[in-house]
Order: sequence, then C-alpha cells, then structure tokens
Amino acid sequence: MLILTLFSMLILLCLGVGAMLWISLAKKMKLDKEKNSPFECGFQPLESPRIPLSIHFFLMGIMFLIFDIEIVLIMPLIIVMGLIKMKSTLLVSFCLLIILIWGLFNEWNYQSLDWTK
Repeated sequence: MLILTLFSMLILLCLGVGAMLWISLAKKMKLDKEKNSPFECGFQPLESPRIPLSIHFFLMGIMFLIFDIEIVLIMPLIIVMGLIKMKSTLLVSFCLLIILIWGLFNEWNYQSLDWTK
C-alpha cells in the first residue's frame, strides 16, 4: 500500500513539473510594448498609470486582519467556557488574549498606529 501511494505521488509530481514546463515553454516570449501600455484613446499618458501604494495603509490592513482573526478565535471560547468547566479553555483564551495585547503594544511601540507620519 505504501509503494502504491509513493508511486502515485511520484506520478502526480512528474505531471505537475511537466505541466509547468509546458506552460513556460508554450507562452510567447516576445512581449509587445504597446500591449502592455494602458489604453487612453491613442494619446500618450500624462502620468504613470501605476499609483503608488502607501505602505502605512497596507500595514494597517494587515494589522486589522490579524487582530480580527484573533477576536474570531476568542469569541467561541466565551461560549465554550460557559459549557465546559475546564481550565484548559481558560488557559487557551488567556494565551490568545496575551498574544493580542502583546501585538497591540508592539505596534504601539513601533508607532504604526500613528497617522501623522
């Protein structure tokens, strides 16, 4: 059974590598400059089509996602702690809360929450 599993994994790996090679060799190597430029009714663009992204807003979005996931993990623990009287759920919720507070203080120390920069 182990040999069959290893053999099928080897076949899938070879198929994946072959597909990647086929795609990389089959694509066009010649890139047309006009096809990559933005279309503005035949006029030359006045400014760069790429708008620079502020890293501050990107980091704030990542922080929001991390803290939001932590809160989503903590919310069911409140219900579980009411149903199950185990100290392990209290320990897990306490660890999640410590991680959340530590992350908040870390961001505060790096002044990532300051909007006036």
